[in-house]
Parts: sequence; C-alpha cells; structure tokens
Amino acid sequence: MKMLRSSVFNAPMSKLFGLSLHFNNERNAVVHLPYNPNLVNLSGTIHGGAFMSLLDIAAWYTAAAHRKEAGWIATGNLSVNFLHAPKETDVYAIGNVLKSGKRQSVVEASIFAPDGTLCCHGVGTFIGLPPKDKSET
Repeated sequence: MKMLRSSVFNAPMSKLFGLSLHFNNERNAVVHLPYNPNLVNLSGTIHGGAFMSLLDIAAWYTAAAHRKEAGWIATGNLSVNFLHAPKETDVYAIGNVLKSGKRQSVVEASIFAPDGTLCCHGVGTFIGLPPKDKSET
C-alpha cells in the first residue's frame, strides 16, 4: 500500500491535478481533487474529462490494492454516469471492488462533493498484465 500511495505522487497527471490519495480500512482508494479553475468547462462546472480521470484513478488504485498476483494492471473499460455538476468546490472519489479475479477485476468508483452529494459514478474493468521483469514479482 505504501508503494501505491507514493506512486500517485510520481504520476504527471496526479501532479497536474493536485491529487492526494489514501486508503480506507477496506483497502479502497480515496482520491481528493482540490478545486482547480483550470479544470472547469465553459459553464463553470468541473469538466467531465477531469471526472472521468478521477474515477479511473480511484478505481485503478482500488483494483491494484486488492490484486494478489504480481504485475501491472490496465484499464480495459470504464463506463461513466454524470449525475451532478458541482461548481467551485473540491471533490473526492472512492473506489469499491465488485469482483476481484486472477485476470480481471470489476471496480466501481463514485465522486462526491464535500456535502456528500453524489456527482458521478463509474464502473471499470481492470486487466491483470504479467510482470515485465523479475523486479515486479
């Protein structure tokens, strides 16, 4: 978990978005996105692409935290539903494993406003990839 937590700080996109990551007691990722005026659309709400990235990151880290096999994982699919468009506020995403398997995992993630309003929900499939070299085992 420590390695996963530190990896988010090395990812250029995480740095660009200003993300922070921690894991709850169920090993589910909780990712915080601070308000950034550079991530809003013309209507002044957080851009859907930023939401999709946040969902993918929360779900990916949740899948990785629950993976037992060595190797990397890749997002195979992500289905997203936009439910509420918040303005000028931080948001956070929480991942939750629906099914964790040897080759693939299905993980949902939800984005919430600080007041608990559900803003966005997604379900993704994450594919287990074999280790590239012995250092990943």
